[in-house]
Amino acid sequence: MYFLTGWPRRLLCPLRSDEEPFHIQPSSQRFYFAVLSETQLSVWFSRPSVLIVSYIESAKAAAQFGFYQKAEWKPDDSMIAVATAKGYILLFDVLGGGDDKYLYEPVYPKGSPRVKVTPGYKEEQCAPALSLEMKKPVDLEAPITSLQSLQEDLLVCTADGYLHVLHWDGLGSNGRKAICLTTIPFSLDLQSARGGPSLDLEGVYIRCMEYCVTLDGFAAVLSDGRLGFITPLSNTITTDQLQGVWAADVTDGTCVAVNNKYRLMAFGCASGSVLVYMIDTTTGSMQLSHKLELTPKHYPDIYNKTGPVKLICWSPDYSVAMVTWECGGLSLWSVFGAHLICTLGEDFAYRSDGTKKDPIKISSMSWGAEGYHLWPEADVVEPPPSSLQAGILQFQFIKSALTVNPCTSNQEQVLLHGEDRLYLTCGDPTQVHGTSDSHPHTHLNPTLLGHKHWHVVQIHSTYLESNWPIRFAAIDTAGQCMAVAGRRGFAHYSLFTRKWKLFGNITQEQNMAVTGGLAWWKDFVVVACYNFIDHQEQVRLKLYQRSSNLDNAFASVTKLHSDTLLLNVFRDMVILFRADCSICLYSLERRNDSPTPSASVELLQEVSMSRYIPHPALVVSVTLTSVRTETGITLKAPQQACMAESIMLNLAGQLIMLQRDRSGPQVREKETPANNKKLLPFCPPVVLAQCVENVWTTCRTNRKKRHLLEALWLSCGEAGMKVWLPLFPRDHRKPHSFLSRRIMLPFHINIYPLAVLFEDALVLGATNESVLYDGLQGSTEPLEALFPYCTVERTSQIYLHHILRQLLVRNLGEQALMLAQSCASLPYFPHVMELMVHVVLEEEATSREPIPDPLLPTVAKFITEFPLFLQTIVHCARKTEYALWNYLFAAVGNPKDLFEECLMAQDLDTAASYLIILQNMEVPAVSRQHATLLFNTALEQGKWDLCRHMIRFLKAIGSGEMETPPPTPTTQEPSSTGGFEFFRNRSISLSQSADAIATGKFNLQKTFSMPTGPSAKGRDAECAENMYIDMMLWRHARHLLEQVRLRDLGCFSAQLGFELIGWLCRERNRVAHVDDFVSALKRLHKDFLWPFPVIPVGSLSSPLKNGRCRAVLSSRLLKSQSADSLLNSDMDTAPPQAAPSNHTWLDGLEQEGKDMDTASSAHSNQHSPQTHDAFLSLLTNKVEEYSIGSATDLTETSSVVDGDWMMVDENSSTLSLSQAELEHISMELANKGPHKSQVQLRYLLHVFMEAGCLEWCVVLGLILRDTNVIKQVICFLDSPEVPQETVKSVRSGLLAVDTWASTDCLGYKPFLNLIQPQLQQLMDSASEQVQPEAFQPTGQSSKLGGPEGPGSAVAGPRPEDSRGAAAPLGLALPPLEPAGGFSRPPSDDCPPEQTEEQGDEEGTYDCTLS
Repeated sequence: MYFLTGWPRRLLCPLRSDEEPFHIQPSSQRFYFAVLSETQLSVWFSRPSVLIVSYIESAKAAAQFGFYQKAEWKPDDSMIAVATAKGYILLFDVLGGGDDKYLYEPVYPKGSPRVKVTPGYKEEQCAPALSLEMKKPVDLEAPITSLQSLQEDLLVCTADGYLHVLHWDGLGSNGRKAICLTTIPFSLDLQSARGGPSLDLEGVYIRCMEYCVTLDGFAAVLSDGRLGFITPLSNTITTDQLQGVWAADVTDGTCVAVNNKYRLMAFGCASGSVLVYMIDTTTGSMQLSHKLELTPKHYPDIYNKTGPVKLICWSPDYSVAMVTWECGGLSLWSVFGAHLICTLGEDFAYRSDGTKKDPIKISSMSWGAEGYHLWPEADVVEPPPSSLQAGILQFQFIKSALTVNPCTSNQEQVLLHGEDRLYLTCGDPTQVHGTSDSHPHTHLNPTLLGHKHWHVVQIHSTYLESNWPIRFAAIDTAGQCMAVAGRRGFAHYSLFTRKWKLFGNITQEQNMAVTGGLAWWKDFVVVACYNFIDHQEQVRLKLYQRSSNLDNAFASVTKLHSDTLLLNVFRDMVILFRADCSICLYSLERRNDSPTPSASVELLQEVSMSRYIPHPALVVSVTLTSVRTETGITLKAPQQACMAESIMLNLAGQLIMLQRDRSGPQVREKETPANNKKLLPFCPPVVLAQCVENVWTTCRTNRKKRHLLEALWLSCGEAGMKVWLPLFPRDHRKPHSFLSRRIMLPFHINIYPLAVLFEDALVLGATNESVLYDGLQGSTEPLEALFPYCTVERTSQIYLHHILRQLLVRNLGEQALMLAQSCASLPYFPHVMELMVHVVLEEEATSREPIPDPLLPTVAKFITEFPLFLQTIVHCARKTEYALWNYLFAAVGNPKDLFEECLMAQDLDTAASYLIILQNMEVPAVSRQHATLLFNTALEQGKWDLCRHMIRFLKAIGSGEMETPPPTPTTQEPSSTGGFEFFRNRSISLSQSADAIATGKFNLQKTFSMPTGPSAKGRDAECAENMYIDMMLWRHARHLLEQVRLRDLGCFSAQLGFELIGWLCRERNRVAHVDDFVSALKRLHKDFLWPFPVIPVGSLSSPLKNGRCRAVLSSRLLKSQSADSLLNSDMDTAPPQAAPSNHTWLDGLEQEGKDMDTASSAHSNQHSPQTHDAFLSLLTNKVEEYSIGSATDLTETSSVVDGDWMMVDENSSTLSLSQAELEHISMELANKGPHKSQVQLRYLLHVFMEAGCLEWCVVLGLILRDTNVIKQVICFLDSPEVPQETVKSVRSGLLAVDTWASTDCLGYKPFLNLIQPQLQQLMDSASEQVQPEAFQPTGQSSKLGGPEGPGSAVAGPRPEDSRGAAAPLGLALPPLEPAGGFSRPPSDDCPPEQTEEQGDEEGTYDCTLS
């Protein structure tokens, strides 16, 4: 509502004086403030806040009259009355300074448009020069206790028990009357017999009194502490026409303030609380409405030590009250008791070092214009060092637009305004820009809720300086356009353009004053205003289009008959409340016939409310809504849900509803002609709720969230919020006759609500935050440093759980379920469920008395309807104390059953949470049993974090730590960074050869040790526990190895610190041997995303052969990924002997002038057979992603032009590549597997080598195509330690692979040919003789007998290309079928073979060269 901002300002008095000011009194418009010190009356101006005039009493007069005590202004600001200590009333005339007499004037640069152009420019922007003249004093011969100004009279109460009525114009014929208090009859209500004074009032006088216009009476505090209300029974105040009413049972009243808008009287008491009374309209008695008091919950130190209430001050719009006590401090409350700010706690009361500050004591205070400032007079105990300083402070406030312009309540934005800026909650304008008029609601983006910052818009200074203060502010539905109205005219701002629009013609601006507020309708500003033309006032309703210039020429103007006090917009209707207590409905329609869009306004209906409204100022807000009490229509004709069905009127806190009367004959819409559609009349009003501060409703519809969108939301001060919720029959069944159609549900929230997000089930608000500032310590500390710096932060709160709970309490579970299901998609829905369980659990489990009808079982049953039931219960349990768990699980079910449900649903994290509960509630054996179940499941699913926690948990159980739940995991455990920590710590680089692995000595220490229990006790238990855990780990490792899941085994070992090598050594001859080499190889290819090798196919007689043109890699590629690094990174896996050939290879790249044939033959001759595997790299499943271009592309002229290659003339080429070199590069890139997989495979190879699992080494050597590994293993097989079974297994495995390669994956044949000598050696050493021919390519005889034709090429290698050991093992290509078909359907194992066109050349190409 109201929020403090910044630091308070200190106003310095330019006159030297030893007297401290102690009383401040504002004029009726609050533009002037009268400030009193003992012998001095000063008048200050509000903006700028400067001293205008000061009247200093002479010493002689001061001795005669006594010191000044109180002051009061005449309503037209022309006189000031001052009460003195010796019973005198001094009347001062306030005189203007005549023409051009201004104390302060704004100075503008030359040529500024504002100078002298504005009519009345001086009065509005300058501080006027005033003078004070004392008239003849009036002696009342008794100390004066209270002053009160009426229209023509001044009411003075004196300590001798009299009421004096003085005429402001001085001592005329009836200048003065005195009424004795003892003659006024008092009773408890006005119906009691008036038999004269009913109470003994001898010696009692009125201590404090204030007049209430809307109640037409005086609220008074008597000297004995009793509270009363005095009513004049006729228009004149005479003795026999006054009647008094008591407040029962109160005897400690100290002060009073009345609220005219809400007809409330706030009485301060000596106990420190404020009692707020209303007058019962039927009996006329005083009834307590509510109390304003600090609660021990929020202010435990100070709530009963504040002392008596000293002052109460209502804001100018009557929406908040400021209270101060004798002991100091300020506290702000909303009209119905919601507490907003208090300076007796937190940063206001304590310094940053924890020492307590003395609260500031206030002797007098007053609100500034429109409530933007509070002017308190601070009591200063010690005189300030500089006599220039006066103790006037100025607190700055920003307030909600709802306080003065309640039509913003149907928007889903929060809009606050300070005296020169607007604060709004809105997202990025680009997100809302695309929305159409038909559906203006954009669902809330996270930016609207996530951060706490405001969008602050500075109000245009040109508008502000001549029209301060801002009276109204409004924002449109999309939250992108704002409008403000000050003293005259208005201005609007757009977030799209970031610009203000002001009236171009200043005269038009100054001739209009907004009275009834302003609102947005589509892209029009709707304004209810006065027009001052030719000295007569006209009331108008005007609409201005947003994009047009702000000028009356573009406005749609409608004449009104009476002053408009309030206005609101509902769909295409505008509702006005007028000063004659009538309500008018107008329809709005957009017209596009003219060049600028305009709107037509048509009167629809008038409703007179004068019978129900005693005073027009009592109406706080008026709203059109689609809310109604019967839902029968809704079911038959849902389209009527969007019609204006009812009027909601907030009458001094009473919410009154006028519904359309549908009791008469209903006419079908089709039958009535469109032009004379008569609107239905309204029924008599019904009171829906009391103590209402704000009302929210929306005109949008959403079939899925009807509960929330058709509800009515109320803010009721200290009573929290209320929602008037519609109840719908399920599945359109006939509603029960006994079931009400709507229900009013109260609920409390922790923030002051400023907006409701209907679909998002959120309330938006704002809250004051403070930032401490440690100023100069000690007595010279300036007053401002006593206060922290105040900021306003956005807040939001979920309310759904309150409503669901209220529905369940009332046995409306079906409605609750429908409502919850409609909101189940909200991101915070799980939190809502948790909150509901938590709140009910806390209340019921901690209750001292037994609860006859507990709600928790109902709530538990309700939550089981939703899939997040298990999480909700366990999260709630873990956030509540252990003592309440039994109560909770008695209602929701046994935690063991819930744990098993989690396991069945594969929700392991939730199951782990239940485990902690089981550990606390069950014996250790049970929790170990459940932990084992969970541990095995987590191992199987590879949830390593969870596994680590489970290991720690099981150890904790084993080492006797049953009493406490295991501590939360720390980051010191084995990390999950990628799983190859051991590998890194053992410093094996990828480029190490297999020989180095064989010969190198490794010190194998465990990299991670799992945390163990306390060493002092329970060693045996600990050992047993560790053994138990190890058994489970071994079992899982065995399971993985049996299923050939090496990748999972590696992750398992790295993540859990499992000692893989030691375990493999033990299992070497059991589970760690390979049964089927071929299926193991296939499984590894699949698990590691490792491509099956393909046979490199190339042609030496391509069209490029004769060298007329050359394919060159684009220079861009070579810059970004230089050939050196490209090749070297792939060569890393080669054995060290290959290093010299690297250089030859790269030298080959730089040979420019050579022919392709010679380059390729020279290059191929420089290679020795051993190094071919260096270039036999890997092909991924997606060749296109990894290869620059495949080798086959080079045989087709078209693909050279179309692909990534450039045709460049030989002379201009910077880099020429031979055919073979291109094939090398393309095959390197095409056959390249993921780098990570390569690292992992190398690591596993190393582990199996260390553990001596030779069969696995062979499989890994095959997939990595590393000859050295195979050589090593076959060398090892000769050693006597290797069992004969292993030798046999390796031999039969390699034979099986060779057979498989010949039929299914020819890409492996070149590699098998390379290791032919080792295989031969293996065969020779075998005990039973195996024919070496077994390793001869079987395809030579069988396959090549296929169909003759261009595809079946010569099988043998060309003699000039054959070399070394490859000659006897020359491998033929399979026959190629005609017409470009595949030789067999491409399978997962083997990529499709090359097509038939290249067949002629392929057959003669030696495949051992990659």
